[in-house]
Amino acid sequence: MRYLSQFIIFSLFLSLSSCGFFLNIANKKVKLDKSDSTAISHDKWTTLLQAHVKDGKLDYKGIIKDSILFNEYITELESSLPNDANWSQEEQYAYWINAYNAFTVQLIIQNYPVKSIKDIKGGVAFINSVWDIKFIKIEDQEFDLNNIEHGILRKKWEDPRIHFAVNCASVSCPALQDKAFTAPDLEAQLNQATRDFLYNKSKNDLDPDNPKLSPIFSWFKSDFTKGQSVIEFVNKYIDTPIKKSANVSKTEYDWNLNDVQE
Repeated sequence: MRYLSQFIIFSLFLSLSSCGFFLNIANKKVKLDKSDSTAISHDKWTTLLQAHVKDGKLDYKGIIKDSILFNEYITELESSLPNDANWSQEEQYAYWINAYNAFTVQLIIQNYPVKSIKDIKGGVAFINSVWDIKFIKIEDQEFDLNNIEHGILRKKWEDPRIHFAVNCASVSCPALQDKAFTAPDLEAQLNQATRDFLYNKSKNDLDPDNPKLSPIFSWFKSDFTKGQSVIEFVNKYIDTPIKKSANVSKTEYDWNLNDVQE
């Protein structure tokens, strides 16, 4: 009787295998491991930026002419979803900054010529903005620019310098750097991007008594005021500090496209 029971169990095993039961389990496991990719190189993005960034603005027509290299880089981004298992925190951080900037450029050239990124419409009028358009697909997941900036970058790293690394394709945005963000240089690059933005006189006036700061500091005030004031944050990155008693006002924000052709 004992041998008969073993035979029945073995027969059931073969039956389940033949109908694909164990194959399906294996396939599900492969699917779960699909994002186990290793960190990608951002050399292509650096090549494009160095060729087409001029004084913080971007030559979109030049990117369009360089579309083969640009599309190759986009494909690499789309094929590599960062994960904690195989990517360091710095590699993930650099990836998402570069992804935000590169996909923003992709959105612009898909709609070029355009006067402002805000002229690109998507979804329900007066409810959804250009930043809600789900045009990004990384492996099998869909994203929009808001997902990347607010759902990943700001949420995971809680680093106010993010606001000076990502570029929204507008004149008053922090300038595009002429080099991709990379894990080994990330800390220095974030600090430099912050200093570059603060010292840009078209975006900030660092008068110690009556400074005018970008609206970014108001829009995302909570990011800059964790355990400090906005002035204290700014003073970490400038040589002549703003007085604590200073009368701070805002500069105007220019949403026109950051195109060298304009």
